[in-house]
Amino acid sequence: MFFMSSIGPYTFIIAASLIVLLSFLFSTVAKKTNIPAVLMLIALGVGVQYLLKYVGVGKSNFFPFLEVLGIVGLIMIVLEAALELELKKEKAGMILNSLVVALLGLAVSMVSAAAIIYYTVDGMDWWLAMLYATPLSILSSAIIIPSVGNLSEHKKEFHIYESTFSDILGIMLFYFVLAVIMNGNGAEAGGSHGNPVAEFFIGLAVTVLVAIVASYVLLIIFQHIKGGAKLFLLIAMLLLLYSVGKIMHLSPLIIILVFGLVVSNSGLFFKGILKRFLHHEKFTELEKGLHVVTLETAFVVRTFFFVIFGATIALSSLVNLDVLVISVLILASIYLIRWILLQIFIGKDLKPQLWIAPRGLITVLLFYAIPSELVNKSFESGILLFIIIATGLVMTAGMIWSNKHKDTEGIEALKKDFPFDNEPLPKIDKLD
Repeated sequence: MFFMSSIGPYTFIIAASLIVLLSFLFSTVAKKTNIPAVLMLIALGVGVQYLLKYVGVGKSNFFPFLEVLGIVGLIMIVLEAALELELKKEKAGMILNSLVVALLGLAVSMVSAAAIIYYTVDGMDWWLAMLYATPLSILSSAIIIPSVGNLSEHKKEFHIYESTFSDILGIMLFYFVLAVIMNGNGAEAGGSHGNPVAEFFIGLAVTVLVAIVASYVLLIIFQHIKGGAKLFLLIAMLLLLYSVGKIMHLSPLIIILVFGLVVSNSGLFFKGILKRFLHHEKFTELEKGLHVVTLETAFVVRTFFFVIFGATIALSSLVNLDVLVISVLILASIYLIRWILLQIFIGKDLKPQLWIAPRGLITVLLFYAIPSELVNKSFESGILLFIIIATGLVMTAGMIWSNKHKDTEGIEALKKDFPFDNEPLPKIDKLD
């Protein structure tokens, strides 16, 4: 009773501060153990859920906070990734490979998961099954990007590109499938009777054009703005562009990606006449500040998103037999498809790439973005939770095993280079 009566603004500040501190600790542990910090944050959220129940706090609707945090977190994560990417001729093959693997992995995984859902969940037609399958087929850059820092530069960049492409293409595919369904349902479902394929490509072309123009305009203007708050003003402008683009049914994540690529590859984008608009000292200062702000903001937003998600999930759904069967079938299809694609486009060195296929922030956001009139009550939300946790654990085990295997190979290589280490040391006679 004392605890309940003492809940107030300072209690929330203390709780938020402790969550951020624990998140920093989780990130440190993650670097040393390869256990994704996201899984620890979800576990913390589950603990918060049971703590609230224990002290008698009623069930709260966290979804509005979850949705806003997820959108901002997604923007910051994609921007953070784009700022790290360099567009060079020697990397063209790797970028193309990552795009093809992301696209095919998304498409084939979606069709496979849709088939499983269609035949195992009551009341599903094919297009609705594809709508439910799309979030389950998207890689989570929110989990992958912070987790691949210890990999080789080539593998790290591959995963950053692949997960970013998967996020963008997955969101576009989800809303394309949704448009097809809504148009098929007619005016009663709010459909527009338009051609979803034509609308998709027109929207894509408009988005790319807006992204390029907006990137140049923002960077040219913000080089000349003085004041300590200009970086957050720039972030606010990007959030504004994303939100307006979303309302206009564009693919606004492309705007964020293009902006980040222009910043990180200014020498490539500011050529010829445009070069006169680039002031190197001011631009370098802007780029460095943007790196810091994006990194810090992404960390905080990601922290609260996954803690709140953990506080909203129902663990009881995991013990459902139907959830277990459907989830295992989808998981098997995910890794089988990934193994085939990596064999074709990457080659024999598939570790730990094969196991790095977690689902996370985008999966949650898109699942909750399914309109209420299309919600199928026979589809258990536990499937979502099971796949998120399972893919995270598989990635953890795969990266730990890969690191141990790499260490063993390193020791064996040293033994080959220095064979005398295996021989006994020669005896030395005592000196008189």
